[in-house]
Amino acid sequence: MPTVYIPTALRPYTDQQASLKVDAKTAGEAIERLVEAYPKLRAHLFAEDGRLRSFVNLYLGDEDIRHLQGLDTPLTENAELTIVPSVAGGTSATQERIPLSVIDEERLQNVALTQEEVVRYSRHLIMPEVTMEGQRRLKSARVLLVGTGGLGSPLALYLAAAGVGTIGLVDLDVVDESNLQRQIIHFTQDVGRPKLQSAIEKIQAINPHVHVIPFETRLTSENALDILRDFDIVVDGTDNFPTRYLVNDACVLLGKPNVYGSIFRFEGQASVFWAQHGPCYRCLYPEPPPPGLVPSCAEGGVLGILPGLIGLVQATETVKLILGAGEPLIGRLLLLDALKMRWRELKLRKDPNCPVCGENPTIHDLIDYAEFCGIRGEEAPTQAGDLPSITPQELRARLDRGEPIVVLDVREPFELEISRLPEAIHIPMNEVAERVHELSDAHEIVVMCRSGGRSAQITRLLQAMGFQRVKNLTGGINAYAQEVDLKIPVY
Repeated sequence: MPTVYIPTALRPYTDQQASLKVDAKTAGEAIERLVEAYPKLRAHLFAEDGRLRSFVNLYLGDEDIRHLQGLDTPLTENAELTIVPSVAGGTSATQERIPLSVIDEERLQNVALTQEEVVRYSRHLIMPEVTMEGQRRLKSARVLLVGTGGLGSPLALYLAAAGVGTIGLVDLDVVDESNLQRQIIHFTQDVGRPKLQSAIEKIQAINPHVHVIPFETRLTSENALDILRDFDIVVDGTDNFPTRYLVNDACVLLGKPNVYGSIFRFEGQASVFWAQHGPCYRCLYPEPPPPGLVPSCAEGGVLGILPGLIGLVQATETVKLILGAGEPLIGRLLLLDALKMRWRELKLRKDPNCPVCGENPTIHDLIDYAEFCGIRGEEAPTQAGDLPSITPQELRARLDRGEPIVVLDVREPFELEISRLPEAIHIPMNEVAERVHELSDAHEIVVMCRSGGRSAQITRLLQAMGFQRVKNLTGGINAYAQEVDLKIPVY
């Protein structure tokens, strides 16, 4: 029977099953059998009108079924159908360079290597794929890294070590202790410092020949084109959908290659989007998931090593583009399952109806990407609009007065091992809808999660189900730990 492979982000709805054999003749039947077996999965795969959601792709082998017969694509007995939602040595000396040029040839003519650089890069110079010319290309290259976090850390370190002459860094965050598990460019003594300062020090310590251009700002529709314009390659190290679509659209409008990577728990994705030579990110995911449907790394977690694996793929693709060597990941999506240590490759095709790079594009300027994507997960303001909220201090005071408040903790069970309130009852977020009978609309309910994003969604859900006395705990249990009970761990 055909096998359907389920990505990590959707396994909470399949009892953590990674694959399922189904009795089906077509791709549509296979997905229908899957949601019949796991009904909670339906809302994540199908829209209310019954159509497959636009941010969910199905691959038969390495082919997107959109370019076959869609859901009517026939399946053989041993067919492998993969759900791909929006989330994450040696070669021949005679190999020809790829016919793609990212380096300004006039700028290249003015670049030479010093004797010190010849010694430093000597292991590159004796490679027939690099040589002196290739190293000069690396030195003349201008690469922009959007983000100096999990993906940006290995990217910055390895591109600097490789001799990329100019590296731009875009970041506005400060180093947090929770970053240190994966953001290897930042050290313990950097906690509390701007990430740009920390990253620049490490880059220059590795290679003082690298010129670093910092942009201590958030990338927006107002500044993106100006920031990206003077760079040859843009490398996307972001962790949120609005910035990801912003980077993609800006690269398409400017004709820049966009080296993409994304990560979640033990899984990652990588590709090179370059609209002049292949598809862009919107060709793969025309629309983002609804707010909250796909958890962020702050909610779902990420193996600290994983951004190193994906970031190094991105760094490798960046160097290949600069050298004009090898076969870039244009038109290919590389998938990593680190639990099984398996890499898979899927074909990507340019969408002729893509609104930004298609035959008749409708996007000619950068748009409001927060509005386009919504604000998901941890990015959501927990007290937005008319959402009823309560602060940690208010909650503690009312509990101390003995007021009859039900505290509903919607985190995952393993999160309770880190921190919990003894007064709280626990129903995981994904089970609230089917266990709502365990709650009474006569009670005042305070919904709590890690930092307020998931609980805000459940607060709205309960409101829609008729609960009138429900509030969101602003900042979640982390804010409670910081403002009320310092003995509770913050994570």
